[in-house]
Amino acid sequence: MAMVSDWFLKPAERGNSATRIDSGKPDGTAWTAGNIVIPLIDGHSYFARLREVLAGTRRGDVVMFTDWRGDADEKLAGPGTEVSAILGAAAERGVIIKGLIWRSYDDRLAFSAAANRGLTDAIQAAGGDCLLDMRVKVGGSHHQKLFVVRHAGRPELDVAFVGGIDLCHGRNDGNVHDGDPQPVLMAPQYGPRPPWHDVQAEIRGPAVADVETVFRERWNDPAELSRHPARRLRDLVDRRKSKASKLPRRMADPPAAAAPSAVDTGAVTQHVQILRTYPRLRGTPYPFAPRGERSIARGYLKALKQARRLIYVEDQYLWSSEVIGPFAEALRSNPDLHMIAIVPMYPDSPSRSVADAQAHGRHAALNVLWEAGGDRVATYGVENACGTPIYVHAKVCVIDDTWATVGSDNFNLRSWTYDSELTCAVYDQTSGDGFPRQLRLALSQEHLGLTEPEGLEDPAIAFAAFARCAKELQAWHDSGGIGERPAGQLRPYEQPDLPRWRRPLARALYRAVCDPDGRPTRMRLAGRF
Repeated sequence: MAMVSDWFLKPAERGNSATRIDSGKPDGTAWTAGNIVIPLIDGHSYFARLREVLAGTRRGDVVMFTDWRGDADEKLAGPGTEVSAILGAAAERGVIIKGLIWRSYDDRLAFSAAANRGLTDAIQAAGGDCLLDMRVKVGGSHHQKLFVVRHAGRPELDVAFVGGIDLCHGRNDGNVHDGDPQPVLMAPQYGPRPPWHDVQAEIRGPAVADVETVFRERWNDPAELSRHPARRLRDLVDRRKSKASKLPRRMADPPAAAAPSAVDTGAVTQHVQILRTYPRLRGTPYPFAPRGERSIARGYLKALKQARRLIYVEDQYLWSSEVIGPFAEALRSNPDLHMIAIVPMYPDSPSRSVADAQAHGRHAALNVLWEAGGDRVATYGVENACGTPIYVHAKVCVIDDTWATVGSDNFNLRSWTYDSELTCAVYDQTSGDGFPRQLRLALSQEHLGLTEPEGLEDPAIAFAAFARCAKELQAWHDSGGIGERPAGQLRPYEQPDLPRWRRPLARALYRAVCDPDGRPTRMRLAGRF
């Protein structure tokens, strides 16, 4: 019978002895036990919980967060709940606010430099301590999205949030999927108010301290936040703080968790392992990862060897034949193994060149899966009740209802080797009511339009239910929408057919921009992570 050590990385397997994330744990483990992990499906659920937690903070509590993009005026729950207002009010109450936001490239390249400056400045103006962080590989980003809230004298309330949801426009959508009232510009297929599907994990228990370690290691990095003279001059002119102050003294690790009465989880306590990606930086390496860290990739490689019945994936990109190769190998090695993948129906970029590059990457990855698993691999997109495609931004994997991840990382080389990333891996030794099964069932119920699981605990029944739902909805569309619309959101995913003359540029742009490989040369040539 498999044990937690068969699924999780041991300290030496992380491949980064410089980090403190595995230090001080009992029996030399690289994970924690006694955690409660709760799936928060879609931005509306996450923002509501985050607002509730932040509203409960008081003087002496500590809030630490990182983000890829943030909009100061993004509302967590209606007027008066803007991100900057909520964090600013906490700072005014005496809560210690520490934030790291990716500085971002220029907005003319469809990035978020102005928005990220705006949120940083708003938090600084309210008395919080927030910095723009550009300590990344050339062409890379800080893609981690985390919150840690520590409560002075109330450790039982300590909580962390890890996942794919940024503090920005477009993310505050619910399970009806009519989109965030504060939308983002996307490909025209998603309409003026793009529906958005995402996942965040709420973590209580000793694993909160591991998420805090991720933040503290980045905050305490002595390297300049940006080496670009123009950016440093702009910070000086704008009177923007660009030096990290001292963090407050670290509190004792949170105790083993009990499910809070306000949240009916029915969950047993979980084992949790925090996995990361950091590239190897030349010249000024990360002191906590001088040769980089690829524990996300290594964590998947180890867990996939245990897969026997069902791999359930939701992913924004799902690119790269190299990254998808271990999934294909698991399918070849286990004839009873099936895989469900939920992906966006269309690329997100309004630029045709970038969309072509994204389509090329997914086409290559899915071909590898289909060649390995045939009809045991099913790929779907999702749409709302109006027929508008829902953009899948989630980064989720559940293997045999035993091991699951929720994080910022996608299934591509950029996430496994190039950008900074963070994922929460959860192991449930009971394979019963724990987080992996809860997560898969909650996502399945949303996509199938169900209020109860109805036998979905059985992987074979779940696989068939997805196929049936997608077939019925597709048939309804093919008939011109005659009669009552079938329940559910699922549509079969169809590969885009790129004209031959556009393929060379798509391949080049995909490799150079969309999905670069950040591994050291020897590791890359050896095909290792």
